[in-house]
Amino acid sequence: MRIVVIGGGVTGSHLAEKFCEDEHDVVVVDESADVLASLDAHLDLLTVQGNGADPEVLEEAGIGRADLLLAVTDRDDTNLLACIFAKARGVERTAARVSAPGYMTSRHVDFAKLGVDLLVNQYDEYARDVCDVLRMPGSVEVTDLLDGRVMVVGMSIHMDSPLLGNTLSGFGNPDWIRRIRFLAVARGEEVLAPHGGTSFLVGDDVYFAGEPDAISTFLQWAWPEHRKFQRIVIAGGGELGLQLARKLEQARMPTVLVEKDPDRADYCSERLRRTLVIKGDALERQTLSGIGDPEDMAYVAATGSDELNIIGCLVAERYGARFTAAKIAKPEYIEIAEQLRLLDRVVDPNLAMVNAILHFVRGRNVSAVALFSRLPGELIELKLDDAHPWAGRAIRDLPALPEDVILVAALRSGRVLVATGDLLLASGDRIVLYCQPDTVERLDRLLGGG
Repeated sequence: MRIVVIGGGVTGSHLAEKFCEDEHDVVVVDESADVLASLDAHLDLLTVQGNGADPEVLEEAGIGRADLLLAVTDRDDTNLLACIFAKARGVERTAARVSAPGYMTSRHVDFAKLGVDLLVNQYDEYARDVCDVLRMPGSVEVTDLLDGRVMVVGMSIHMDSPLLGNTLSGFGNPDWIRRIRFLAVARGEEVLAPHGGTSFLVGDDVYFAGEPDAISTFLQWAWPEHRKFQRIVIAGGGELGLQLARKLEQARMPTVLVEKDPDRADYCSERLRRTLVIKGDALERQTLSGIGDPEDMAYVAATGSDELNIIGCLVAERYGARFTAAKIAKPEYIEIAEQLRLLDRVVDPNLAMVNAILHFVRGRNVSAVALFSRLPGELIELKLDDAHPWAGRAIRDLPALPEDVILVAALRSGRVLVATGDLLLASGDRIVLYCQPDTVERLDRLLGGG
């Protein structure tokens, strides 16, 4: 597949790297010669310098031969125009990154008719990512698939967890094995494929999947301190903070938004119904102490500064907040924050954007793809048709299934089926599988990729 990426920034380079790994033909367009030189130095792709909304630049990028165009610059107008011009030149699928929320909510403009097949609002994706974790206390990462019927959760093992000293086959309650599917154990730099003899150590990140009710019950058992947050404190009333507050209101979670700028605080207050908006500096302990008991508080740093977000989480943790999360965009900061465990959850805006776009690339049978923040590999949602080699076979009898591919669950006639060895797959099933990085490209035939 030939893919043209408009914008070689962090999101664009992340996408380009992923597509090159999957052996697609990739062209990146950017106005910065330095950005393109950096990409050209370590990736096998073509680069074109110029404005991605310029038809002549798109022609130089070979737009007439492209199958997919992804416009992910930091300018909404550039991204939209690039998609419109690409569609006019016969590109089958287009996607545009937009920052202004009005594009997503407008009822007067049909962007698909204009030539934009997918609009991705970065703030909406970030907010959804954080909201998923906050509604599952004890988790460090949460992903929904199969229309929310299956939830995949990452959880760190603490010293008082009953998972310590147990193996998967030695659980006191065997019902867990039928309701919960274990995907991977991340131990330092090593990723372990779970089996019956797998045991857990303090500090392991364990990833498992199941229906939301089963996941919630399992978390209550595996995480003894599991309890809902009594309040969520959002530091920063920018678009990310405002969007997150809206989602938390919809989830009926008590929320406090702290914004330093008085005018912006008033703006947020006018647009929120149940959120308490405080004019103040979230980095000051005095501001936090006026909000309430920190033990049941989750603190989310959502300002435009990575540095202030990290510092804010450290201040909140020192104050006693039970959970801290921060939006961090710089890859080097993300690596340091996760290695040193400076906070409980890093919200990577680039990862959120990639997750929202990736399913455009995988193939006609793939309806969703998700990447993890702390765990390498992908979650892939796949629909089986009559011709699929897995249809009509039990999971234990699947032909040539790589060892590092784990089938998670299947959705059939509205019913979720955990992927045990004796489960007979059928045409029409929507299944979820977890693949480690080296396996993804070997699954192209099964995924219907091009």
